[in-house]
This record gives sequence, structure tokens and C-alpha cells, in this order.
Amino acid sequence: MTLFSQVTGLPVEAAGGGRLGAVRSLVVDVASARVTHARVRRGRLRRDAVVAWTDLRATAHGLRATRPTTDAPATPDLIGAEALTERGEEHGTVLDAEFDPLTGRLNTVLTTHGKVPAPHLLGLGTHALIVGDV
Repeated sequence: MTLFSQVTGLPVEAAGGGRLGAVRSLVVDVASARVTHARVRRGRLRRDAVVAWTDLRATAHGLRATRPTTDAPATPDLIGAEALTERGEEHGTVLDAEFDPLTGRLNTVLTTHGKVPAPHLLGLGTHALIVGDV
């Protein structure tokens, strides 16, 4: 298992060679509990690139994109999101998440109030991550 914080900041090589940028964040589909994309910071004056998680391969120095980048899916970042239960009770702030780097499958989300197993994730919106009773 790997933590999001271990992937954030890794350099990404472009599909055609050369440096694309560094991983800024990972995009998560909560319904399937999977990492779907990596947002790659290309520089201060350029928009982030987005690479499908399935199109990234590990290298000795970071990651390599096997296909060109795509448009960014319009989803909020998981890390830093407020976590709320389905009844609206606070469950802390998301600090990190653990996932399988081969499949992209989420295992656990780590909040300031403890761990939330992936099957308890209900949704991620612009305001908060919604979790079922833990």
C-alpha cells in the first residue's frame, strides 16, 4: 500500500520524453473507491496536466506517462477536505489516504479523527467528504 503523500511531488516524465512536471494531487472516484488520475503541476504559468492513473508507470526517479495528458476532471481534492458523516457530524479533516498503486484501489482515508475504510466513503463534494458510520 502507498500513501497519497508518498506520490505527491514525484516528477512525471511526458509520454514523448522530457519532464512533464510533478504530481500535485490524485483524483479519486469515491463511488468506485479508486484513484482515477494524477494532476501534474507543469509550472506557475501553465495549467495542470492530468494523466489517467492507468497511464502512469513507475520509474527509478518518479513516474512516466505512457499516453498524452487529458483534460482535468472537475473533482475536488480529497486531501484537506473536511470529513462529515451522513448525519452531518464532523469527522475531522482528511490528512492522507492509503491505496494500492497497481490497481488504484483506495484502502483507507486518514482523518484527524482516525481511519475511514474505503467502503464507508459515500461522496466527495466541493465542501466535504461524506462518510458512512465508522
